[in-house]
Amino acid sequence: MDPIPTEVRQREARRYVKALREFYGLVFTSFAVIAITGTVNFLTSPGRWWFAWVALGMAAAVLFSALRLFGRSRFLGAAWEARQIQRYLERGQ
Repeated sequence: MDPIPTEVRQREARRYVKALREFYGLVFTSFAVIAITGTVNFLTSPGRWWFAWVALGMAAAVLFSALRLFGRSRFLGAAWEARQIQRYLERGQ
């Protein structure tokens, strides 16, 4: 099997870094939203903790994003793509 071409590796690296940047942005945004809604909740209705639903939703978004970003290498990641490309190219010969 031929090594993965440099262009393909660079394209995959760019996609990964972009996704990683978006993930870190989501984590930062989640912390900010949770902090703001927690503060508003504490100041307006300290007896009812409705902001926990916001925190739960944001945590779920971060969890699914992390699974998509970090868990994809096991199933449909770069190695899988490279194998599929190689199979396709071999069929064409």
